Amino acid sequence: MKALVLSGGSGTRLRPFSYSMPKQLIPIANKPVLEHVLENIRDLGVTEVGVIVGGWAAEIAGVIGDGSRLGVRVTYIPQDRPLGLAHCVALARPFLGDDDFVMYLGDNMLPDGVETIAEEFRAGRPAAQVVVHRVADPRAFGVVELGRDGAVRRLVEKPARPRSDLAMVGVYFFTARIHDAVAAIRPGARGELEITDAIQWLVDRGSAVRASEYRGYWKDTGRAEDVLECNRRLLAELGDRVVLGPGARVVRSVIEGPAIIGANTLIEDCHLGPDVSIGQDCVLRRTRLADSIVLDGATISEVPGLYGSMIGRSAVVMPADREKVQHRLLVGDHTRVELVA
Repeated sequence: MKALVLSGGSGTRLRPFSYSMPKQLIPIANKPVLEHVLENIRDLGVTEVGVIVGGWAAEIAGVIGDGSRLGVRVTYIPQDRPLGLAHCVALARPFLGDDDFVMYLGDNMLPDGVETIAEEFRAGRPAAQVVVHRVADPRAFGVVELGRDGAVRRLVEKPARPRSDLAMVGVYFFTARIHDAVAAIRPGARGELEITDAIQWLVDRGSAVRASEYRGYWKDTGRAEDVLECNRRLLAELGDRVVLGPGARVVRSVIEGPAIIGANTLIEDCHLGPDVSIGQDCVLRRTRLADSIVLDGATISEVPGLYGSMIGRSAVVMPADREKVQHRLLVGDHTRVELVA
């Protein structure tokens, strides 16, 4: 089995961060989302990974490299502009050949893994097997409707009146039969080749299409609040521990776990935590910070109440006065912010 990871999206909902970095490289628990994805794929026993990349190809390759650091072998597949998930499958055909493969959206977090579902697919080898999760409001998702035998009968993209609460979470298992479907469909209303249309083509022609329910934690990290929630979820695995990277220094400070402090970061006269992830080469002085993510190289000084925030790379945050106020901030890379009470 091979893997196809889609990392070409623009991430408009994650601005201002996605102006200067791809959303797949946003760190959660001090590790880029894409690294979490590749580690999940490696845990399936899959080591040959094709990564679809767009305008951020160089930045993604600069972080992921050839994948050897993560135990996989990465082949980068360029996509000039986003033309749909099924278009990604068509682009990747030379890489995929006739092998079975798992397709995984590069901004989705499933920390509990899909190993059991992969085993089900390997055992039964339906033409397609989609991973679904029950959601309260399915209208924003691709929705799967099942027959009485548990087989997929219909897939609907963002239905106004959903007939099921089973949302597709962005992980799919395919045999080579999917290539026939992708070649047969035409662009939909959005001008894109929709993977839901390709899977429906298989259903309509009697191919076996199954759905497997993922019952663990799932988050599409498309918005800042989703990133912060996912950061809390992953940090919870630490209990109340504090993890310090090499060369990190803590001076006259209190850190409440769970927390991760990156390499060569200075924490001085601060009260941090719980639920904070601080990148490497940061400087925090006389600051109170909780439930937040601080990216590499940022400086925060004299801010007594910062919470629920994301601070970009090499950003600077400092007060214009010393009054004790609370702030919730989203600060992009290389940005200077002076807070006013």
